[in-house]
Amino acid sequence: MKTSGLFDLQVNGFAGVDFNDASLTPAAFDHALESMLATGVTQVLPTLITASADQLTARFEALDAAVAKSRLGPLMVPGFHLEGPFLNPAPGFCGCHPANVMIAPDIALVDGLQARLSKPILLITIAPEIEGAVSFVRAARQRGITIAMGHSDARLTAVQAAAVAGLTLSTHLGNGVAHTMHKFDNPLFAQLAEDRFTACFIADGIHLAPHALKVMMRAKGLSRSVLVTDAVAAAAAAPGLYPFAGMTIERAADGSVREPGAPMLAGSSLTLDQAVRNVVDWDLCSFEAAISMAAAHPSAALAASVAALKVALPPSDIEWDADRKIVRASIDGRALFATK
Repeated sequence: MKTSGLFDLQVNGFAGVDFNDASLTPAAFDHALESMLATGVTQVLPTLITASADQLTARFEALDAAVAKSRLGPLMVPGFHLEGPFLNPAPGFCGCHPANVMIAPDIALVDGLQARLSKPILLITIAPEIEGAVSFVRAARQRGITIAMGHSDARLTAVQAAAVAGLTLSTHLGNGVAHTMHKFDNPLFAQLAEDRFTACFIADGIHLAPHALKVMMRAKGLSRSVLVTDAVAAAAAAPGLYPFAGMTIERAADGSVREPGAPMLAGSSLTLDQAVRNVVDWDLCSFEAAISMAAAHPSAALAASVAALKVALPPSDIEWDADRKIVRASIDGRALFATK
């Protein structure tokens, strides 16, 4: 069966390669992209997490150079996702991000980072309850950047204000939130109730139990649901230790990823083709709907930014076998992965 290629909006690393590494090389980046092609991903937003301004500058410059000088980067990477440092530093919301370098939303920082890059920052995740967030959303939208919310304790009023300003996405909805919250006045219900938001979900059965994902997808509707991986270097890799943004993380036998000894998750080892298989196997939607959530819907979520920043998204397609495994991936008419 042939479908459109998959588009992952949140990938921190893959196949042993950390995209948050200031020493990232084009060869290592190509290895990660080749491995992603084998999972059906033909477009990806490499994602950098919270760090100091100096660290973000060094990491973005290395990532941008790796994209430009790699074989597959120019075809597969339309731009970048900045997840932080404009997040909520409170325990339970910051996740594995370093809370000590989180700051208020600062469009000047984004402008300074972008000025050094050849590819655009297409997506930024922020916590909209932080002071200055609404004006930041407006300024970023004027620059053509799509804004999402995540690692946030924003309640209904803050979520609605951000939506009016132009925030349109929920990053890994259901994650990056405290385990104990008000039962109704909380960021989960606020985002589920906001029809102007499209929600991104990590469908690995670890970040979200299947029954919880079922409820959230029903609340958002399939047309406003997107599958992402939030993958780290431990994705498409064996259990063991891997680097992630200056941390050491461990992939366990069950696929979960954490800093050794820490309770919170640190990204995922999920691949996007497995996310598609999961939601189908869990009877949450049809295969065709799952493909839409992993291909058409992420493209639609970035459509305004793609148009404003004149980004090229080459056509792509993939082929699946009877077991819904990837056997071929093509971009712009060129077969770049095949099992035979």
